Amino acid sequence: MKSLIPVFLLYASVCFSQTMDYNTKKGFAVDGYDVVAYFNNQALEGSKEFVSKFDGVNYKFASKENLNSFNKNPEKYIPQYGGYCAYAVGAKGSKVNIDPETFEVKNGKLYLFYNSWGTNTLKLWKEENPEQLRKQADAKWEQIKFKK
Repeated sequence: MKSLIPVFLLYASVCFSQTMDYNTKKGFAVDGYDVVAYFNNQALEGSKEFVSKFDGVNYKFASKENLNSFNKNPEKYIPQYGGYCAYAVGAKGSKVNIDPETFEVKNGKLYLFYNSWGTNTLKLWKEENPEQLRKQADAKWEQIKFKK
């Protein structure tokens, strides 16, 4: 009986542990855009030929080189706030889809933004004190990152 206790605890921790909510569409993070390319100031759609999985999320890449870069250090390229709009997380504490071509790489981190129907949240982010919004988003993300 004692030998079953560790097995039960392991099973319970796996079954009941929370996983972070990632913004995925069509089964891929960042609408299938290449997260490595953003660090070269490019918004490029990835190819089904170059796919990787990290933390349960699928990523596409535009080239084998970008795929290899990601596989060497995936944490470096993962977008902030699960790939949701950084402005919405910071300003409202809510998860909003993004326009994968509206982004900013700042201090080695990728931030994505909503840009549709005349609202460009990257522009708002820059106008409304990005450092303050970033701090707010960091704090609010800790509260909402496990909520679906």
